[in-house]
Amino acid sequence: MSAALVWFRRDLRVHDHAALHHALKAHRRVHCVFVFDTTILGLLPRRDRRVEFILRAVEEVAATLRAMGSALLVRHGDPVVEIPRLAAELGVDAVFANRDYEPAAIARDTEVKRRLHNGKPGADYQDFKDQVIFDRAEVMTQGGTPFSVFTPYKNAWLKRLTSRDLNPWPVEELATHLAPAQSADPLPTLQQLGFEATDLAELKLPTGMSGAQIMFRDFAERIDDYAVSRDFPAVKGCSYLSAHLRFGTISIRQLAAYAQAQSGRGAATWLSELIWRDFYHAILWHHPRVATQCFKPACDALRWDKAPELFAAWCTGRTGYPLVDAAMRQLSASGWMHNRLRMVTASFLTKDLGLDWRQGEAWFAEKLLDFDLAANNGGWQWAASTGCDAQPWFRIFNPVTQSEKFDAEGRFIRRYVPELERVPQKFIHAPWKMSAAEQVACGVRIGHDYPAPVVDHAAARERTLARFKASQERLPVPS
Repeated sequence: MSAALVWFRRDLRVHDHAALHHALKAHRRVHCVFVFDTTILGLLPRRDRRVEFILRAVEEVAATLRAMGSALLVRHGDPVVEIPRLAAELGVDAVFANRDYEPAAIARDTEVKRRLHNGKPGADYQDFKDQVIFDRAEVMTQGGTPFSVFTPYKNAWLKRLTSRDLNPWPVEELATHLAPAQSADPLPTLQQLGFEATDLAELKLPTGMSGAQIMFRDFAERIDDYAVSRDFPAVKGCSYLSAHLRFGTISIRQLAAYAQAQSGRGAATWLSELIWRDFYHAILWHHPRVATQCFKPACDALRWDKAPELFAAWCTGRTGYPLVDAAMRQLSASGWMHNRLRMVTASFLTKDLGLDWRQGEAWFAEKLLDFDLAANNGGWQWAASTGCDAQPWFRIFNPVTQSEKFDAEGRFIRRYVPELERVPQKFIHAPWKMSAAEQVACGVRIGHDYPAPVVDHAAARERTLARFKASQERLPVPS
């Protein structure tokens, strides 16, 4: 009787699962495993919402498999060691996994494959596309090269798309091939993994497969308004599904199929955002150097400022620009940041403060519950004008006008910057313009209770233009 092992990673669900489907279809006895990867966990702070989010999702996967008469095997260690060892213990013919596109993950999987082949008896390694609609070289230019600008990529993506690309990979009808449960491995606690409980429960974020479906149904009722409401952080306009997509508690095929089936601007705009996700994964796969280097090689010559005090002010939401500060405090308080504000804060770090985009990217990587290397890197390089952007370096967001446009009444600002709660709408976007008497009247002294701006935006803009002009002779000059 042929046997296989399915290695769960960032695909924490037991439905519409490519690797699990193919394993069940090809083998008569299929085991499932999740490895708490110590090579990753060892780098994280002791209170990390992501670990708790993953543990809750793994618990639901285990319970679902148990209800299907099987079990989830759980290991805690280096998967390069644990997966080949478990494959040998179980005597499986193959290990199945869904594909990952990050350089470190590709190196890990390559080593697992090598060790499996060299084992006695050897086992095959098979991976499958699951976390994107199109991957690798599936969407290319007519010349056979990777796209470097989003809109042409999107057009080619849509042209290639068929209903087959959105079909789910069924699991339930093949569930009789799941290996019967012998004795279920006990799931570790956060403490056993070396972590402390977080405020995840207080944030009331639904977790696991069931939580993802709850959030999806909620968004489906609001999707018609998405194109407009998504830009306003004080409005419930986003899908809030990014963490679930990141850890695969919901299928990208389910979401893309739903968006494509709807009419209206909201669904079309949301589908475009899902295509951006594919685009950044393709960029990372074709150009793995972007993990540490600029997508535009000429930008590697940029000379960024060294200003640890300014970076600290940005991290803690103490820049003196209310929208930027509210966004940074939202990140610390919730592990999430509104997408419009990700662009605003990234532009502010790189083009107002003049700091290296890699500093901001690393901070987001530490704080974001939905951190995804491809999307985070792509977004940061776009904002810094070192990445895939049809407009080069002269795109510079004005933090005050962005605030006036997208949080006109200051509702979002007042939620996360309570010092400014009594500041009138006239001054909420630039409170330093208040007179001393006006500051006293609303109970906030600029420079004491709330910081004065750490930089002048107009002057910072000129420095940024000069920085790019001096260092990037090969970059296009704005007309």
